[in-house]
Amino acid sequence: MKPQHASWLLMAPGLIWLGLLMVLPCALVFVLIFFERGIYGGIDWAAPTLENIRRVLDPLYLSIFLDSALVALSATLIALLIGYPAAYAIAKAPPSRQTVLLFLAILPFWTNYLIRTYAWIVLLNPAGLINAALSTMGLTSEPLPLLYTRPAVVLGLVYSYTPFVILAVYSALQRLDPSYAEASRDLGAGRAQTFLRITLPLTAPGVAAGAVFVFVLSIGNFVTPDLLGGGKFQMVGNLIYDQFLSARDWPFGAALSALLIALMMVLLFAQAIATLHARGGHART
Repeated sequence: MKPQHASWLLMAPGLIWLGLLMVLPCALVFVLIFFERGIYGGIDWAAPTLENIRRVLDPLYLSIFLDSALVALSATLIALLIGYPAAYAIAKAPPSRQTVLLFLAILPFWTNYLIRTYAWIVLLNPAGLINAALSTMGLTSEPLPLLYTRPAVVLGLVYSYTPFVILAVYSALQRLDPSYAEASRDLGAGRAQTFLRITLPLTAPGVAAGAVFVFVLSIGNFVTPDLLGGGKFQMVGNLIYDQFLSARDWPFGAALSALLIALMMVLLFAQAIATLHARGGHART
């Protein structure tokens, strides 16, 4: 057997899996866009239409997309501010401790996502641990409205997805050649200047990968806004969920999903271009 044939044979199970569970469902979503909801739900295959595309572009739904993007962007920025220093500290730790620290960073993934979200409800509700602690210390005279707010949703997203930033940035830091920082210090640069001009630019692909992970997962999330937001504001994930399961308007839900998929593909493409550009600059250096 030729080497190229063996390679295709080894890749075949993965390609078939991706084709059946990702490419085919996405293709079906794009097909549904051009049809209408049936009278009693389902799909009316009678005549193709562009009505769903016009509905998606309505200012009402675009405002929901914008609001969701702002929440996701807030979660992404906070996750980067928390995750980068954590990854840097892990990378600078003795090798014997790095495995333990990485284990602690991903330890929350060992717990079900719903359980972790409900744990925040226990912490943030008016009779929860945070309000009880503040009251005990005499810092508040009445419970603070921590739960069912936008900051609560952002907090839940940050807690859930910060480990992705830590892993992505740690991987980039591990690939970083220490001789660059050493050369920078030999040329008279301080630690802060070396970090800003050497370490941070060379780890930008890891930062970009972590940011895309957090943003993409946050903007499509519907569990955290529903539980920690209390239904007081709607994100695009909740809107898509309602269209498929409550309104039973699958074509319009497919149109919303397609717009979200398109946004995610643009971000992933931009991240890939940024990574290639950074690697090209690193190679020239």
